[in-house]
Amino acid sequence: MFLHGLTFLDMDKKTRNLIDRAKAAAIEVLLHNAHGPYRGLPRAAGWGYPEPYTRDIMISSLGIFTTGNKTLINSLRKSLVTVAKNQSKLGHIPSLIHDPTDRGSSDCTPLFLMAVGIFRKVTGEKDFLEEAVRKSMTWMEYQSPSNRVIVNQLPTSDWRDEQWVLGYGLYVNTIHYIYLRLFGRHERADMLREMMGRFTVQGDTQNRHVHEGLALRNKPYYALWSYKVHRSERFDLLGNSLAVLSGIASSSRAKELICWIEAECKSLRKNEDLAGQLPPNFFPYIRPGDPDWMPRYEKYNRPGEYHNGGIWPFVCGFYVAALVAAG
Repeated sequence: MFLHGLTFLDMDKKTRNLIDRAKAAAIEVLLHNAHGPYRGLPRAAGWGYPEPYTRDIMISSLGIFTTGNKTLINSLRKSLVTVAKNQSKLGHIPSLIHDPTDRGSSDCTPLFLMAVGIFRKVTGEKDFLEEAVRKSMTWMEYQSPSNRVIVNQLPTSDWRDEQWVLGYGLYVNTIHYIYLRLFGRHERADMLREMMGRFTVQGDTQNRHVHEGLALRNKPYYALWSYKVHRSERFDLLGNSLAVLSGIASSSRAKELICWIEAECKSLRKNEDLAGQLPPNFFPYIRPGDPDWMPRYEKYNRPGEYHNGGIWPFVCGFYVAALVAAG
């Protein structure tokens, strides 16, 4: 899981200046967020949500680690220690750092494991939060109903609280794969990558000896989700970007995937379904009358908005990183 691509020596002065300014602005926001109103824990959004949302802080940890800033790393340490104390007896990590009753997330536990795994490597504290890690690992093992490493989830349980993703979701399983690699669970990681690389089931019946995966026939990207004979072939930008960054997608597949995304976004712009150059988090959009349209979407998740094709800066950040990784 390493990024390869342009170095600062390869960039012109203008590009380096833009990157330096963006980095300084990002660090300023992280420092602003480092001490919030809830027990001194970080706030999830600079001038928005004051609560310490686990998901947001674990994802932000990726940026924090690159800064080497002691204030930010100590703030992250406090978050990790606090959320570990609020872990359930079975190992589940709550959605709010400080609230042990806020449950139900499918991605907070694997994100916690990812963040702790990187924290250990950055600080050299090899046994940091060992008991909490062990319990969360056990929790994640029980999230595989077929007992084949790949984990499942309930609808609206990951970062997309208004999007139906059920069964074996791509995004959650990429995080699952990343932390398995970080903790040296390579045999299980290899099994997960192999399972994700299997094709989704075609037709209305499933051979009992054939297990479904997330690969789609004649398409370079992975399915949004699959479970038994059910699946969604709509495109998940975050999940697929993480598949590239983590190495789940091969180098050749990653390059083909990037080309496909750019071509599809060009088509969306031509059809006036996309404004600007940034890709939407999800497409094609779910529209009224589609089999996967939900009545609630009319109010909270309209086509081209929110989780149904909105432009999410943090997701675009992962896509830019995937562009670099793919070369």
